Amino acid sequence: MVGPDRLIALPPARLLQLSAVVALATIALKAGAWWVSGSVGLLSDALESVVNLAGALFGLAMVAIAARPADDDHPYGHHKAEYFASGFEGMLILVAAGAIVWTAAGRLRAPQLLEQIGWGLALSLGSTVLNGLLAWVLLQAARRHRSAALEADGRHLVTDVWTSAGVVLGIVLVHATGWLWLDPAVALAVALNILHEGGRLVWRAAQGLMDEAAEPEVQAAIRTTLDRLGIEAGPALRIDHLRTRRAGSRHFADLHLHLPAGWPLGRAVERRAAVEAALRAAVPGLRVSIQLLSHEVEAHPDEDDDALPDPAPAATPQPKDARP
Repeated sequence: MVGPDRLIALPPARLLQLSAVVALATIALKAGAWWVSGSVGLLSDALESVVNLAGALFGLAMVAIAARPADDDHPYGHHKAEYFASGFEGMLILVAAGAIVWTAAGRLRAPQLLEQIGWGLALSLGSTVLNGLLAWVLLQAARRHRSAALEADGRHLVTDVWTSAGVVLGIVLVHATGWLWLDPAVALAVALNILHEGGRLVWRAAQGLMDEAAEPEVQAAIRTTLDRLGIEAGPALRIDHLRTRRAGSRHFADLHLHLPAGWPLGRAVERRAAVEAALRAAVPGLRVSIQLLSHEVEAHPDEDDDALPDPAPAATPQPKDARP
């Protein structure tokens, strides 16, 4: 039997394949629960599992693209492809929420009796346990691999767990009170919940595509390392203009390293290499770009970097030697 630690250590692609398999199983369980009970709440739960399957398959494709090495057209790599998986899954959630609202609204106008509630609840609870275990594994693995696709799939599954719990509560309340309108009412509440999660995933994907800064804990690790290096180096070393960004599972940092103008080039390069090594040790996988400057030079990266330099003046043609 594979333990949780071994599952978490699996590559993102393997985990998303597992998510697709679990989604197929939960679709079968939830569709069966809806079929035997007639609960629109259980139908809404089954629809969201279809979204889980589509999201896992699309995430698998994006993880494969993100793993491609850098090329001439993408010199910084393909790591941002994972954000498309997060945004796509968020959009699917929004569509599923709209379908749930449409179905529940019709059932509110014409409530129906629920049948074979016991079997429906048993099948729904079985699928909920599967989703809960997988969600925990995916979120733990997302932190280990720094994968936006795994995080999106895991958070969606957490929402699915809460959705299933709400649906089961609605069915129990209908059975206890006889109020048939509670079933579609709970389905509408479920739709509002997953609308929130879908919007959140789309927002996070947009932020990642717009070169969002690294997470606060990553920035703190970088600044702590730079502060320590500054103390050790004394007045000979000054670091400023630090900027960070995240692209999928990768983190990038750009900064200026000011050194005495009299230092030989070899010594300056050695110091830069030491700073890079310390930062990579503090943040595994960090890509560091350091510009070497003397203490007397101040660069201003916030100025218009896209402005083209003034064209060089054309060379004045020299007359050919005159021959008698």
